[in-house]
This record gives sequence, structure tokens and C-alpha cells, in this order.
Amino acid sequence: MQNHANERYGTMTIALHWLTFIVMAAGYACIELRELFPKGSDPRETMKALHFMLGLLVLMLLLPRLGFRLAGPTPAISPEPPAWQRQAARLVHLLLYGLMLGMPIAGWLALSAAGKTIPFFGLELPALIAENKELAKTIKEIHETGGVIGYYLIGLHVSAVLFHHYVQRDNTLSHMLPALKKPD
Repeated sequence: MQNHANERYGTMTIALHWLTFIVMAAGYACIELRELFPKGSDPRETMKALHFMLGLLVLMLLLPRLGFRLAGPTPAISPEPPAWQRQAARLVHLLLYGLMLGMPIAGWLALSAAGKTIPFFGLELPALIAENKELAKTIKEIHETGGVIGYYLIGLHVSAVLFHHYVQRDNTLSHMLPALKKPD
């Protein structure tokens, strides 16, 4: 029987990867879908609150995600990609982790500076900074720009995985897919 331990990431790394993806996708969806509702309406405010809470959940998932990722095995890509692709992958992963850290913190700072409550699934988190409406506008602009950059980074990440799978025909995608049991 072949040992598959070094052919895949660990179960928790895979689970946290896909959970983070789902939470991030839902956060993006909420902030985009809010536009369907009139300003000040309850559904629009609900979508914004969900966006805030999902963003903070991404932040909470980041530490265990990094821990499991760093503690677990890093499977080898076969056939091995060129050095420039390995370096590009490291850079994109680093930028994605920066996005998962920076975006929720920027959102929290923007809400704090705007003097708004910071909701988190029935809790109200403390403000990180004092109210400052001008600073709130600046942080909000940075946060929104980061969100646009996030679309491109996520798209680049997915495109690279699909390129590896369909063009290079290597095992990159299989590293992060949930394990499927083989029929008896």
C-alpha cells in the first residue's frame, strides 16, 4: 500500500482552506448584494453587518490556518514546476495571507473610526481606534481598494491552479481537494 501522506496537505489544512474560501466568498457576496437594496433599508444593513462579521471570521480562521499549514507536510508538485512558478506561487500565497489579515483589520478600523458598532455574531467588539470621520473615509477607501485587489489575487490563484491541472497536468489541485473514499 502506497503512503499518501506527502501527496496531500493535512485534513485540517484542507478543511480550513475551503472554509476560508466559503467565508470569503460569502463576505464578498454580501457586500456586492447590498447594492440590490435601498440605502438605509434593513436588508442592506443586514448584508453590511454580515460582511463585517464574515470578514472578522476570516481573521479568526487565519491563525489556526497558518498553524496547521506550517506544521503539516508540504506535498511535492509532480512534475516539478519551474523555479519562477514556485516563486510566483509563494508571492501570491503571501499576498493572499496578507489580504486575509489586512482586510478584516482595515474593516474593523474603518468601523471604529466611523464611530459605528463592530458586530460579531451577537457580540459587539471594541473599537480599535477613536472616532475620526476623515480617517474613517481614508481607511474605507483603502479597504475597498484591497477588496478589488483581492478579486484579482483570488482569480490569479484559481487560474494558476486550473493551469497546473489542465495544462501542466501536475498534482497541484489534488493536494488541496478533500479526500474521496474509494469504493470497496
